[in-house]
Amino acid sequence: MTSTDVKAEIEQLRHQLNQHNYYYYVLDDPRIPDSEYDRLMGQLQQLEAQNPQLITSSSPTQRVGAEPLKAFTQITHAVPMLSLDNAFSVEEMADFERRIQDRLKTSDSITMAIEPKLDGLAISLRYENGELVTAATRGDGTTGEDVTQNVRTIDCIPLTLLRDDYPEVLEVRGEIFMPKKGFNKLNQRALTAAEKTFANPRNAAAGSLRQLDPRITATRPLSFFSYGTGETSVPVGESHSQIMAALKNWGLPVSPELTVRTGQQSLKATYDAIASQREDLPYDIDGVVFKVDDLKQQQKLGFVSRAPRWAIAWKFPAQEELTTVEAIEFQVGRTGSITPVARLKPVFVGGVTISNATLHNMGEVRRKDVRAGDTVFIRRAGDVIPEVVRVLSERRVENALPVKLPESCPVCGSDIIRPEGEAVARCSGGLFCAAQRKEAIKHFASRKAMDIDGLGDKIIEQLVDQGLIHSPADLYQLGADQLSSLERMGDKSAKNLVDALEQSKETTLNRFIYALGIREVGEATARNLAIEFKTLEAIREASDEQLQSTPDVGPVVASYIKSFFEQSHNNEVVNSLVAAGIRWPAIEIDDSESPVSGKTFVLTGSLSRPRSEYKELLLEAGAKVAGSVSKNTDYLVAGEKAGSKLARAESLGVEVLDENTLLEFLAE
Repeated sequence: MTSTDVKAEIEQLRHQLNQHNYYYYVLDDPRIPDSEYDRLMGQLQQLEAQNPQLITSSSPTQRVGAEPLKAFTQITHAVPMLSLDNAFSVEEMADFERRIQDRLKTSDSITMAIEPKLDGLAISLRYENGELVTAATRGDGTTGEDVTQNVRTIDCIPLTLLRDDYPEVLEVRGEIFMPKKGFNKLNQRALTAAEKTFANPRNAAAGSLRQLDPRITATRPLSFFSYGTGETSVPVGESHSQIMAALKNWGLPVSPELTVRTGQQSLKATYDAIASQREDLPYDIDGVVFKVDDLKQQQKLGFVSRAPRWAIAWKFPAQEELTTVEAIEFQVGRTGSITPVARLKPVFVGGVTISNATLHNMGEVRRKDVRAGDTVFIRRAGDVIPEVVRVLSERRVENALPVKLPESCPVCGSDIIRPEGEAVARCSGGLFCAAQRKEAIKHFASRKAMDIDGLGDKIIEQLVDQGLIHSPADLYQLGADQLSSLERMGDKSAKNLVDALEQSKETTLNRFIYALGIREVGEATARNLAIEFKTLEAIREASDEQLQSTPDVGPVVASYIKSFFEQSHNNEVVNSLVAAGIRWPAIEIDDSESPVSGKTFVLTGSLSRPRSEYKELLLEAGAKVAGSVSKNTDYLVAGEKAGSKLARAESLGVEVLDENTLLEFLAE
């Protein structure tokens, strides 16, 4: 047999195998028995082994073969991978269609493409000239992990597209999942081998796809359905359903339940039909996805935040179980939020054993009247944190006492504050509390705060975890020998960081106040406090009334500032920082000649220069800049499209300036 004949036979075998994969995985209509498929694959493997120069990466024999990775790299999506908004009722679905009709200025029913919402992992497959080149997870929607080698092991995903009318560049979006049958077999093998089993098919699929060794992924029964496209070099169709038909024609699996319907009754009937099949489907689903079918209509509707306006997931009712609240405890979050948590008698919900459920905040605790000893319904929907849905008050035990918010932080003992009208209570020991330690120090070192060059998050986490620092003040006691012992920190880097810490001691009062991390005290408020009070001691000793005379400081912010400085732990850290040598120049503002000095300005609307630039100029001239209009506002600077702030200023009789007048003021 000549080399030309061998090459032709190899290409013919590859074509046959790809075609039979299409019949098997896409059409669910196998044309040959498995034994015949295996014989063809064996022939191809033998010919390629005899002619290694003819092996290509897209050959059906080359699905597995890459060496284990040390870590996943990142891939930036050419088109962001968006999430879907959710609906949970007929009314919400009716509102969804009504919003679409309003935006499209039509009263006609909207034609929708409908398919089950798979409970798996979103993936983006990139084909160039018909060959699979990369595969990436959703990640944060903009950047995902490169899982190309693992995806190549999934038999139903074609390495080469069929036909020859595909675009030069084609990004296929879809869901990788593990069918129920394969999941059960996988867990049975694990039990036989005395290994850990997976809680549910979604966890099994996620764990399988994120193996660093693709040979392990190849042993897992993963599958895939397409649900759309990302970047394409040419349009693929004029509707979502046409796109899906094209993908199917090129060898990519699509949901066999995909259908197109028009009208609320038809949409509801389709939802009910899919919901009734839920237990009988060979894979897990958690809802039904509805997409406007017409692409031109999709383009008109556009997007909001991280979700398209033209698609929604009508979720199935969340899974619920009954259990008992054994105790209610309070956790302190990284930002000081105090969260009540129900400790539960363990219960199996949605494939996971649940022993804790969030109660969110004290408002929710009182609204639901949850008490220790109560019998409660627990809900777990997908990956959402389990929550207590409602209490069976008729089963309440005697002497079950209402829950009370503790007065002091369970971690550091500082006062817990909950401003009137706010649902969330917080620990006021921000600089000292161990639960908040890492975040407090990260904020302290950040660029807009103390700007400590080289002190990144990873280093801070190591310093805290190793007990080398307990508060921001401890940073200034670190030596190069301690720092050089950290991971990825050599002698030179350690010396540079010590120098950076020393340099950071020269700062400004407003940067220092901002660095303390007092709740709701941002850069502008910190600057206003510095200008208003001029010294740290004056801020510490200020009364509520004095604090509220500062632009941008209302009753709530004033209460946060006072509570912060009323905590002895916080004051000890502040004193230690000053004792370590942190200093700033005295603030002296000569406002005798400036027409804006001491005046409070508010900026609104579109201006020719960034508002931050004007704010800086006004502050340098001795003015105060607030974010909202009040009776204390002297001037409102209004650009184009000024909205509610302009109306508020006019109602209060506040003088309104245009941009040119502001520039004249500043010039003086």
